[in-house]
Amino acid sequence: MTAPTITGVTPDAATQRDIYRRMALIKANDERARKVIRAGKLVLPYYSPRGQEVIPSALSVLLTNDDYICTIYRGIHDMLAKGVPLKDLWAELAGRVTGTCKGKGGPMHITHPKSGVMVTTGIVGSSMPIANGLAWASQIKGDGRVTVAYFGDGASNIGAFHESLNLAAVWKLPVVFVCQNNEWGEHTAYEKATSARQIADRAVGYAMPGARVDGNDPFAMYAAAKDAVDRARAGGGPTLIEAMTYRFHGHVLGDADAYMDKARKEAAVAADPVPRFRAHLIAEGIATEAELAEVEAAIEAELDEAVAHALASDYPTVEELACDVFAPEAVVGEAA
Repeated sequence: MTAPTITGVTPDAATQRDIYRRMALIKANDERARKVIRAGKLVLPYYSPRGQEVIPSALSVLLTNDDYICTIYRGIHDMLAKGVPLKDLWAELAGRVTGTCKGKGGPMHITHPKSGVMVTTGIVGSSMPIANGLAWASQIKGDGRVTVAYFGDGASNIGAFHESLNLAAVWKLPVVFVCQNNEWGEHTAYEKATSARQIADRAVGYAMPGARVDGNDPFAMYAAAKDAVDRARAGGGPTLIEAMTYRFHGHVLGDADAYMDKARKEAAVAADPVPRFRAHLIAEGIATEAELAEVEAAIEAELDEAVAHALASDYPTVEELACDVFAPEAVVGEAA
């Protein structure tokens, strides 16, 4: 772990413990998901976020339930860090009626407005224009909300990225664009598809601050996120953060990842940010081994309950196909 590199603002002990709890939850949830799917208990496409736990954990401690996030199909860690309840999340993964979208969204479209998770999208880069819309609404209302748009490095090459950054800068929208650069766009290496030396450099073209940080360092990530969130909340407009990280697994569960450089992957796994930050907390006297073990045991128990709840829940009925498609006539009439 290193000292903050952006603002010099260090999270206090309680915040560091909170960051670790979120990281541990993401790691444990990922391990449980892969285990349950491989055991044949659930069938679903699964995109592992292992290796990227720090980014949403260090950022989400700066957000409230009222703040929004928009994320992508490899964003289950973003949802967990923001506070989507495990039972609701797992029920949606299982396609059950007790899920966040009553089982009709599935793993690629998890939405939970109560915790501020406004959309999970399967369309590359589409988190950004949606985030702009939410941020614009917040600006008009003056409600002080901040919206975070998460996306991958591959999404920085599509039109929605450039259009969204331009509009957000012109209107000074309270949005934070967070590129989780894990060096892979599906099966394509960063350097084979992106001409820019670093994505953060593109912020200059839209007259907004841009920061490239070590997304596996909780202190660097927290410092950069605090700058951006504070600026957005104060009316200073958007920020682009490029958080450098590495994807531990293939694009989707079942991908043998033979295209990934073996030595590079091994080095990334050896520097796993979760046990590294855990060791830091103990070494600095911020938490004891027993305290962290208690946190981890509580997470495992909560996962046991969530998985059992999901598997025991009913599938949506055929009648649900016609629900949540059109607004009820009474609501339409009131709007008119």
